[in-house]
Amino acid sequence: MAHIALFHSVLGLRSAERLAAERLRRAGHEVVTPDLFGGATAATLDEGFRLVDRVGWTAMIERARRALKGMPDETVLAGFSMGTGVVVDLWAERPATAGILLLHAVPDLPGAVRPGTRAQLHAAEQDEFAPPERVANLRHEARELGVELEVFRYPGAGHFYVDRELPDHDPAAAELTWDRVLTFLGEVEQPPQ
Repeated sequence: MAHIALFHSVLGLRSAERLAAERLRRAGHEVVTPDLFGGATAATLDEGFRLVDRVGWTAMIERARRALKGMPDETVLAGFSMGTGVVVDLWAERPATAGILLLHAVPDLPGAVRPGTRAQLHAAEQDEFAPPERVANLRHEARELGVELEVFRYPGAGHFYVDRELPDHDPAAAELTWDRVLTFLGEVEQPPQ
């Protein structure tokens, strides 16, 4: 069993994250889905970015930290889009994390992480939040830091392709993503609690 903290996108904590968490729980994992916006959600990216400005990044990270209190140091950090930025901010503070899951966006990695940490990136092939040059840079950073990174690109999919409520949804790509995520979670090592 993995312990997982799943951080939402700029649209807020919505059914996409709740359904993902439920799927992971059915597979035997413990999952928390912190609400970084305090209940607010957005219908568009622009509205979401305004929410981020209103709440503030510092406040969001503090909410994320509070949600992780009492969770094992090895908790897997996972993020949807904007949530990948939350993941890397927390990763620097939680070097024992068993794994990193980046969905729909490519963040910059923290400067120092435990070599051998496993990570996956899942992003649409033509995603503006995961352009080829950023993916190449992520691969380079991972090699330099000793992170074991797997990159999965999904041709023809849109940015939020796992979210069945949005036009970007791609059922085949979403299913393949969750299959790969579940395999990854089954492989990361976490000591028994």
